[in-house]
Amino acid sequence: MVNNAGIGQTGPLADLPRATWDEVLAINLSAPFALMQGLLPGMAERGYGRVINIASIHGLVGNPGKAAYATAKHGLVGLSRVAAMEYAEGGSRASGGVTVNAICPGWVDTPLVQGMVAARQEALGGTREEAIADLLGTKQPTRRGIDPEEIGAMALWLTDPLSHNVTGAALPLDGGWTTH
Repeated sequence: MVNNAGIGQTGPLADLPRATWDEVLAINLSAPFALMQGLLPGMAERGYGRVINIASIHGLVGNPGKAAYATAKHGLVGLSRVAAMEYAEGGSRASGGVTVNAICPGWVDTPLVQGMVAARQEALGGTREEAIADLLGTKQPTRRGIDPEEIGAMALWLTDPLSHNVTGAALPLDGGWTTH
């Protein structure tokens, strides 16, 4: 099971409407909780199962203006770790076991980020690559965005029975963001 649904709203904590807080937590944290609660027992009975939660780099670090999003993603990382511990004994090496992990990507090349890049490119008057490097420069040392295929490749590896001992991990895919 891959939990990949998510929404985010930005703005100062003082101005965050309660309805927005509730919606972001409902989609980013409560929905994965409900899916995991419903599916993990069956995975344990079969001796094999994979839960891959797509969290965010904001599940590992804070960022001004992202109170609800960062809180939900930190919660998703914590929930992944708890579930991993509770289901760690499910299955065996031979069956592949039950694992729960969180992938924590940095800036992913999505339509939302593409709009930010276009705005930065227009403001700078440079190339798209220069705009990406400028936008990511303070966060991702590689200054390269994450391709969604990179996330898919990491998730695919986590489904392999050989990954049976990788559980409870919050795996940054962040161009070095968490190194500083």
